[in-house]
Amino acid sequence: MGAEVVVAGADRRAGGSPGAVSVLVRQWRQEVEGVEEGHSWCAPELMNDLGCRSALAEEWPQLPAAVREAWEPELRGLDERFRAATIPWPGRGDGDGRWWMWRIPRLIHAEPGERCDERGWPAGWDMMPFAKPDAARVIF
Repeated sequence: MGAEVVVAGADRRAGGSPGAVSVLVRQWRQEVEGVEEGHSWCAPELMNDLGCRSALAEEWPQLPAAVREAWEPELRGLDERFRAATIPWPGRGDGDGRWWMWRIPRLIHAEPGERCDERGWPAGWDMMPFAKPDAARVIF
């Protein structure tokens, strides 16, 4: 089976809907690129945007082995880039299976002139249950 057939097969959900894996990987790539450049939205928006990676995790076990093998290098590379562009949520490990939900961008963009709260978070991040880690930087 040629690689193009394997990749084409990856564009089907278990139920047969087209475009699932390629769309989710494209969304994940865009999210990773945005976090690498510096996340410019609030924490709840980030959690929402990470839904594409959660959907990939749900679909992954249902895909045929050949399809997983075809997409694995790109997915692994994107995951590594996301880990490099983020820091672990204090007090949480990556062992719960959805490690991407427990990471904080290293760069957070805030509006010019915006103030951070006493714990170091700009607006939209001030609901975080801990002080901003030193490894996370707010850019105005």
